[in-house]
Amino acid sequence: MDCLAGYEQYLRERKSASPNTLSSYLRDIRQYLAWLAGEGLAPEQAVQGDVERYIRDLSGRGKSPATVTRSLASLKSFYTYLMGEGLVEVNPARGQAAAKVERKLPRILTAKEVELFLEQPDSSDPKGCRDRAMLELLYATGIRVSELIGLDMDHVNLSAGFIRCAGHGKERIIPLYPAAVKALQDYIDHVRPQVIEHQDEKALFVNMSGERMSRQGFWKIIKHYQEKAGIQKDITPHTLRHSFAAHLLENGADLRSIQEMLGHADISSTQIYTQLVNQKLKDVYNKAHPRA
Repeated sequence: MDCLAGYEQYLRERKSASPNTLSSYLRDIRQYLAWLAGEGLAPEQAVQGDVERYIRDLSGRGKSPATVTRSLASLKSFYTYLMGEGLVEVNPARGQAAAKVERKLPRILTAKEVELFLEQPDSSDPKGCRDRAMLELLYATGIRVSELIGLDMDHVNLSAGFIRCAGHGKERIIPLYPAAVKALQDYIDHVRPQVIEHQDEKALFVNMSGERMSRQGFWKIIKHYQEKAGIQKDITPHTLRHSFAAHLLENGADLRSIQEMLGHADISSTQIYTQLVNQKLKDVYNKAHPRA
């Protein structure tokens, strides 16, 4: 087994990496291995100076600080794996300083924009009924798109009004508002049974061929309804996650509860929404106060 295949197995089995992390880290390491090959080096031969040159090269090619920082994290993880396999004695990426990343405030939709966006699917059409259920669920819970498409039928309890989400290795219970429950019930009762290929299909959301919805498929759904709604802001699945959190905070939810629902391991990841709400209040103040 080559080192990249072994590293992929390590991420899957030992680290239980999410699909996004797996994809990003493997892409980073492929790029690094290609750079090393151009330098006539194998990963086992690289020393700290080589990693420093690679990081400088990334920056020199215009890669953003966030991309360089993530690439460095990928390298540290890769060499930790190689050390565990006895292929290297030291981690040449350790001690490297990550580029300082300016944390930008996430873009969110207003409550009116969310309402407009969620009104776009035609619930009388099978595809529209499914799309409405997906979008309502995403805004109702703030789950990640990978968690949304990973939901199975037994993760949903509509009579009690909640879903079980097992993202990032930790299960959490997230409540649903009535409109989301109704949209899901309509989809499960009237559309999903007509679309699934096999009666033992576990996936909650399927495409019109009866297979589990893909990230790419859902991305197209988001873009279609953004265009249909005429919303100028760029909407991604994460936009609804950010909007969910910010709107809860604006309406009095406490930060710890939002952290739990979002599945953030660290409260600092959730605190960015406090900055977002504070910035909005400041903007309102500056526009409305007669002496501002």
